[in-house]
Amino acid sequence: MQQQTSPAVYRQLTAVLDGKRSLRELAVLMKRQAAEVAVSLLPYFQSKIVELVQLPDLPLPHAATAQPATLPTSAAPATSAAAKSLLIACIDDSPLVCQTMDQMLSNAGYQVLTIQDPLRAISTLLTRKPDLIFLDLVMPNLNGYEISSRLRKIAAFRDTPIVILSGNAIDRAQAQAAGVSDYLEKPVQTEKLLQMIGKHISVGS
Repeated sequence: MQQQTSPAVYRQLTAVLDGKRSLRELAVLMKRQAAEVAVSLLPYFQSKIVELVQLPDLPLPHAATAQPATLPTSAAPATSAAAKSLLIACIDDSPLVCQTMDQMLSNAGYQVLTIQDPLRAISTLLTRKPDLIFLDLVMPNLNGYEISSRLRKIAAFRDTPIVILSGNAIDRAQAQAAGVSDYLEKPVQTEKLLQMIGKHISVGS
């Protein structure tokens, strides 16, 4: 690869292609669509500078039988009928993040609503009326602050907990003005996710 590419291309490729990431994970890392990443790599596949390898399926991010005994009470999986009726929404333009959140929340006993298009988020939320909303900060067209601010103007969502998801620093003044309830750092960890839910809504007994 080093002999057949420029130094800049070589550095870029070796930085992301480690044989352990899927094309979808690369797309999330590079903030691009998976199809775009595949097309950009196609010349390197064709010239056999880069090759595809088979990766095992990703393990579930949360094993329902492994953690209940060690999690704090507020982070315990929802087991009561009341808890199982709770609907948690996740708005994130990343399919990988939505899939991961869906798995973690479903394994903990919650109903899950994932939304990848921020422009359709408010209409979908109005239809389903979730009990808690996880909201990505950086998205195309509408960011997390803008969506939160719009939701707070709707009577049905004035008291709904809204938790911002972000891998970057939060502008606390802007978040407060937008009515954000709390913040959760990316990548999301199961224990912290469940603790956050327990902090803002009661799962019943």
